[in-house]
Amino acid sequence: MREDRAVDELRQTKITRGYTDMTPGSVLIEMGRTRVLCTASVEQSVPRWLKDTGKGWVTAEYSMLPGSSPQRIPRTTSSGRVKEIQRLIGRALRAVVDLEAMGEVAVRVDCDVLQADGGTRTASITGAWIALHDALTDAVERGVMESHPIKDHCAAVSVGVTSDAVLLDLEYTEDISVDVDFNVVMTGGGDLVEVQGTAEGDPFTRKQLDELLDVAHKGINELLGLQKAALGL
Repeated sequence: MREDRAVDELRQTKITRGYTDMTPGSVLIEMGRTRVLCTASVEQSVPRWLKDTGKGWVTAEYSMLPGSSPQRIPRTTSSGRVKEIQRLIGRALRAVVDLEAMGEVAVRVDCDVLQADGGTRTASITGAWIALHDALTDAVERGVMESHPIKDHCAAVSVGVTSDAVLLDLEYTEDISVDVDFNVVMTGGGDLVEVQGTAEGDPFTRKQLDELLDVAHKGINELLGLQKAALGL
């Protein structure tokens, strides 16, 4: 059982907007010891397969910096894990953006893990949404697009099952020891964007699945509140 926080309590979370000066969207998100820098860059072009469709695009790249882990992480973007996480972040963001309202404009979001202690992909999504929001706000103010295309908030969190509890927002030591491990992405309206989960040993029950989603919903609602506070909403 946890000693430093309740089983359904998030790690201490801090969101810093405008962390760097070179991109219109720049956010440092800190969840416990996990720290991710999320930046968003606007490009007034789209992939070839979207040309002349009138639609925009949102995509993401993810990386763990070499010193983000006790063991040095090689500089690579070709691993299966990296590609999976990049696609997850991109899907999560596109789920809450009106691509037609963007026009033929693309936004590339970069999520760079400065320090990893579990939940890097979910922290990336929560921070990336703010970076995307700020980049698109800047694009509207510059006349690149007519109206703000974001339709809703989006945030994510990890949950897991141990022998005696459902845990919210897993640290690394918990992530590698739980019996069931889930990553949950939700919109501000409470709709599910993605649920990634698996049993590491014995299978889990439908009742446990419902408990996991309920605890994740609670945590994501708190993260949505932090997003709104960061934006002054």
